[in-house]
Amino acid sequence: MADRTRDFASTEDNPSSRAVSEKQDDSDLSAPSSPPPGRVEDNKWMYLCSVGLIQIAMNYNTSVYPNVVPQLVEHFPGLSMQGARTGQMIYLIFYCFGCELWAPWSEEFGRWPILQLSETLINIFTLPAALAPNFGSILAGRALAGLSTAGGSVTLGLIADLYQPEDQQFPLAFIVLASCIGTSIGGVIGGPIERFLGWRWNFWIQLIFNGAAQAIHFFMPESRATIIMDKEAKRRRKTGEDPNIYGPNELKKPRISMKDIFKIWSRPWIMLLTEPIVTCLSLLSGFSDALIFAFLESFTPVYAQWNFGILATAWAFIPINAAYFIAYFSYYPWFWRDQHVRRQKGRDYYLPERRLKWLLWSAPLEPIGKWYSRLVRIKANVHSRLFGFAWTTKASFHWIVPMIFSAMVGIANYTIYFSSVDYMVAAYGVYSASATGGNAWARDFFAGISAMYAAPLYHNLGNSPNPAVNYATTLLASLSCLIVAPIYVFYWFGPQIRDRSKFAKTLAVDREETGGKRVNEADNLPA
Repeated sequence: MADRTRDFASTEDNPSSRAVSEKQDDSDLSAPSSPPPGRVEDNKWMYLCSVGLIQIAMNYNTSVYPNVVPQLVEHFPGLSMQGARTGQMIYLIFYCFGCELWAPWSEEFGRWPILQLSETLINIFTLPAALAPNFGSILAGRALAGLSTAGGSVTLGLIADLYQPEDQQFPLAFIVLASCIGTSIGGVIGGPIERFLGWRWNFWIQLIFNGAAQAIHFFMPESRATIIMDKEAKRRRKTGEDPNIYGPNELKKPRISMKDIFKIWSRPWIMLLTEPIVTCLSLLSGFSDALIFAFLESFTPVYAQWNFGILATAWAFIPINAAYFIAYFSYYPWFWRDQHVRRQKGRDYYLPERRLKWLLWSAPLEPIGKWYSRLVRIKANVHSRLFGFAWTTKASFHWIVPMIFSAMVGIANYTIYFSSVDYMVAAYGVYSASATGGNAWARDFFAGISAMYAAPLYHNLGNSPNPAVNYATTLLASLSCLIVAPIYVFYWFGPQIRDRSKFAKTLAVDREETGGKRVNEADNLPA
């Protein structure tokens, strides 16, 4: 973990007592005796893999549900397809609020207990869905499980615990990859579940997956510096090594007040509404994620024109997953070059806006992917309506064509997600969980809405003249262009925008005071 300046202060109750400041050096904490057990520094990548697995499991819960919709309609009399889709919508909508509620608490009480508590509640509330006697029980379980999901805001926040901004990109890219894979792997796995197992197994496998991820993470240590210092101070007092030393949180009396509770819970919302960096990048990520979840809902009607069955439609999600890996590895040359330059010219040689540079080239893939989707028509016959993409220039194209363009959107989705959170983690440091909480809120909120409009959109457009299809999809492509535009504004005018950002500016000042090192808690942050 990063070095921080050591500072001692007297307490009101015991003037001789020494307090470990939030800006203390971790190396000082472990000397002169043996270091505390289970330090996360011992194997950071093992820790990241366990957290990445949790992120995949949490997002898998959102992406596997569309496969159970036809089975629920068949099992529960009177339930419509649109009604069954509310289980997807309600999970994502509650998920977006769950991210906001959990994120700041991880900054106060540590990442480990929050992730463990979150997974425990997810598993508990998945049971009502798996054992549901009626659809209402499924909705209740999905809503509570979504609200219990800590999600990416906490897993991304721990990157700030372990790495300085100049070192964070490799691990952050890995965590973002895990998050993206979780949102698309459900389509691949959900097909075989739908084909060979009953509808309850859709939820049982969610429970098994999340339980396994939680069990692996259980053996991982805490990463939040203030919590580690609290534990080290207690250890020193217990062993008699230093009976008058206390951790930063131990000196807070009470540990947390009602004012603190309001401040903690309001912080992500304040940042989302008042920080232009958080607002614009969150809207960008949210719209991009909505496209991915629209794909989850639309793949069945799209590939029906090629007579794809349940399993073949599931395999159609593989290009999106492959696209995420392509996008992930495409960043490596940038990372290596940047690390080399920083070693030669100093850690602060590049401005934070450098982290958006690859996005300048990759983000246009999103509107390009949508612009090609405007060249569609709906094919129908007297017996049934087949919904999907087909090219107006020929009667029929190979099924690989829509897969290629869905992969393009997947590449753009990953790069938008990674570059935006990389920029925010670098700008907001220790409060990155709150900043990325706004990002997660937007992604899940827009995805939840798309779960309801995606499939009806294709059905309704099937009753419209072909030009109406072009107008609707052209609108989506135009919105993509509009949402992508702020990337270029932030890249060229980022320093001026950050100067007007209260949180980013205050944290930058504190970082300068510590010699360019990331701090654990900034002074005089806005309430």
